[in-house]
Amino acid sequence: MTIKLTVAICTWNRADLLSQTLSELSLATPPQQGWEVVVVNNKCTDTTDEVIARFQDSLPLRRVYEGEPGLSNARNAALDNARGAYIVWTDDDILMSRNWLTAYETAFASWPQAAVFGGPIRPWFDGQPPDWLASVIDQIGSVYGVRDLAAEPCALELPGKLPYGANYAVRTLEQRLHRYDAALGRKGKGGALGEETAVLTAIMKKGGTGRWIPQASVRHFIPRDHQTLQYLRAYYTLCGRTQALAAPLHGTTLLGRPLWTWRGALQAEIQYRLMRLTGDPRKWIEPLTLAAELRGALRLGELMQDMRKPQS
Repeated sequence: MTIKLTVAICTWNRADLLSQTLSELSLATPPQQGWEVVVVNNKCTDTTDEVIARFQDSLPLRRVYEGEPGLSNARNAALDNARGAYIVWTDDDILMSRNWLTAYETAFASWPQAAVFGGPIRPWFDGQPPDWLASVIDQIGSVYGVRDLAAEPCALELPGKLPYGANYAVRTLEQRLHRYDAALGRKGKGGALGEETAVLTAIMKKGGTGRWIPQASVRHFIPRDHQTLQYLRAYYTLCGRTQALAAPLHGTTLLGRPLWTWRGALQAEIQYRLMRLTGDPRKWIEPLTLAAELRGALRLGELMQDMRKPQS
């Protein structure tokens, strides 16, 4: 059978969430043409393999093992094993809409010239989110992979009108020409960000076009320990480290980092603490995220050490 669509899921030690995702996928309306599910076990030490085995009768599922830690390495393993003409990428903590697969299948037929596709990602909170988070989710949605570009199909555009990693598809022909950079992507609880954005940007810079598919929606799980200011700081610190890795900062330095970075980080932190006195999260969220990003840029050396460190 000719396989039109490969669903690729990379997972690392989240067996319970993976089980929910595969259960939801098994309930989705299947595409009319041939399809498969490739789940990459990225050196898991939990019961991931048992979860995969439970769904092999209800899904056209294949298990792939990738022993080199890191999301980019796992994505490349999925790419190497995919047999579909298109690869639909998602995460191990996603609930799909029932028409998720058929929406993508229809889009591939409707825009055969397009190489990139993406759909909405909405939050799936574990419990009731704190009031401050609910009030600013529209400002910091990227932290949680939340994405909704338009209510109707539209063209994807550079630089910022691109889908996010939990819900996008790439034609395999172009995908094989643009592998994922192992210097980017999550690695355990650290690593960097933006491996999928780098690939999509490269494809579109080479002339590839893309379409936004609002019917192909998913919900992204947000655990309670991610609904904290500590998590928010850690995320934006990682963003700053990633940005500094991609574009090293220049200027007069102090302890190896530009003076303006030290000054900006201090000013943003002071502004955040002053704005907290207003009690309005929509006023203090921006200086908080800026302070964390600049702090991340100052800690670029730690990122380089993390990347060289062997992962268990």
